[in-house]
Amino acid sequence: MGGTDGGGVDGGGVDGGVGLTALMVAAARAIETHRPDALACDGYAEHFVRAARASADWPVRQADVPGGDANPLWGRLGRYFGLRTRVFDDFLLRSARAGAQQVVLLGAGLDARAFRLDWPPGCVVYEIDQEDVLAFKHKVLAAQGALSAVPCRSIAADLREDWADALTEAGFDPTAPSVWLAEGLLLYLPSAAERRLVDTVDRLAAGGSTLAFEVKLWRESPEVRGNPVYTCAKEQIGVDLLALFDGEPRPDSIGDLAARGWSTASHPPFDFTRLHGRGPRPERGDALASNRWVFAAKPVGAAAGDGP
Repeated sequence: MGGTDGGGVDGGGVDGGVGLTALMVAAARAIETHRPDALACDGYAEHFVRAARASADWPVRQADVPGGDANPLWGRLGRYFGLRTRVFDDFLLRSARAGAQQVVLLGAGLDARAFRLDWPPGCVVYEIDQEDVLAFKHKVLAAQGALSAVPCRSIAADLREDWADALTEAGFDPTAPSVWLAEGLLLYLPSAAERRLVDTVDRLAAGGSTLAFEVKLWRESPEVRGNPVYTCAKEQIGVDLLALFDGEPRPDSIGDLAARGWSTASHPPFDFTRLHGRGPRPERGDALASNRWVFAAKPVGAAAGDGP
């Protein structure tokens, strides 16, 4: 594994708990970026990994990974994160180019989409996350001289609580189309918080808006809980994903959106493995089998908050 760039620093909210998963995904994006057949490119990802004390010695290149692609964490799960990044990147850009130029990243974590994607003119990116996560993120980006091509407005908020006013106060216009992303977020929220989040998005999203999010459709069986993806994450980097997942019965957010008039499409990640010709494939006792990537659209002409 590589060393640090001057030593890791206190990463605040990214050095423990769910914050560690943001570093884990950043490391996966860094590894993906350096692959010859990369699905996504994030030149900032490795700098986040190196800047935090908790992850300073994690791999950021495939050559640093013990066992290479056979490693369940950095091979299989890492490729999953690379594929997810590509699919959601494509969705956001497609929506923005179709006119949804307000981009809201819910639980933005350490992704640098505001800085690394080719947004059309007129876009504004809003990223919402915990204050210490955003502070760490922008400190690292500033040290790299990163500049966003479009306005990027960071909003420090707890997504388990009310954040709508903070978003509108930052300039978000509920009367204009928007595109929303909740990537790697809902899995960790209490059920009531997920329902509130979906309600808030519906309330603020004008007709013509779109939304993408990731869910698990069912709780893991004992066989799946022993999958190497989970055991390796705990053993190699101290991230107990199963303990971080909220254990309450999950709400039917897909059905809730459909009842509010949104069109929805739900896909297992393996659909996109086939589309792109690379990525994780199904396996026995699969930790990814219950994962779904959901894409929703609010009909043009519907007002923010329209529903039954």
